[in-house]
Amino acid sequence: MTDTRPASIHALTSATTLLPHPLPPCENARIVLFAMRRMGAHGLADARAAHTMVTAFGQGFRRPLVLLRALMADLAATSAGTIAIAPCCCARATPAEAAMLSILARIETAPETARLLMADLLGVRRVDGVLASAAAVAAAFADEGRPITV
Repeated sequence: MTDTRPASIHALTSATTLLPHPLPPCENARIVLFAMRRMGAHGLADARAAHTMVTAFGQGFRRPLVLLRALMADLAATSAGTIAIAPCCCARATPAEAAMLSILARIETAPETARLLMADLLGVRRVDGVLASAAAVAAAFADEGRPITV
């Protein structure tokens, strides 16, 4: 049987399969997602990620930026597999990105949920170090008046 749906429907179906999650409504979550995507694709010293943090936080940008860089390094070093990230311009998120945003949003209020999500994301049992990095990032954002919510 031949599929007679227009090509645009196939592209949409493919995009929602690969990127099933919408971007979060929280501006702070979108900031951290953009910076994570840039650092994941272009390295920890990416200038656009740094510029985004300077623009969002002003003079208080250093702590969130340095802690986000440390989190990204911890994620890369600890993960048993690859962590899928979408290009910066995508208006949807991968399951891994959605999980990371959920972890950052829940680390203070639901630490056990965050721990399980992190273990699933990384594919390892011992996630205490990476979880501590995530808690530091979430606290840095909250301390600067930009709590991450999803």
